[in-house]
Amino acid sequence: MYPEIMVIPMREELTRAGLKEVRTAAEVDSAIAESGTTMVVVNSICGCAAGKMRPGVRLAMQHTTKPDHSVTVFAGQDREATEKARSYFGGHPPTSPAIAILRDGQLVYLMQRSAIETSTAPAIAQELTRAFDTYCATTPA
Repeated sequence: MYPEIMVIPMREELTRAGLKEVRTAAEVDSAIAESGTTMVVVNSICGCAAGKMRPGVRLAMQHTTKPDHSVTVFAGQDREATEKARSYFGGHPPTSPAIAILRDGQLVYLMQRSAIETSTAPAIAQELTRAFDTYCATTPA
């Protein structure tokens, strides 16, 4: 585990983009229990999180269609929260970073580290905005 002072800027990069930080298992459960769509970003100290994932998420959050709720956990720092978040990822192996979208608590989209580390921030943003349009758009009644 890294000293908290080192990860504060990495946490703030996502909270400034509108994501809520959840740091306990109970906070994760509460966030995912919200109705609608919830994006869960598993943040990390690694280079692909810094140079690709976080900038990609920030760009995607400027899109007109977004998840109803967006939260982040920090792998290696908030272990209980990260483990709980990953328990919602339908048996997929744990990776960090990762970006998931859940609808009413059910996983509908997952971008894992393998896709993140082979992409650029703009490509991640483009893929996320496509996922937002697919899974988060509200349809008129």
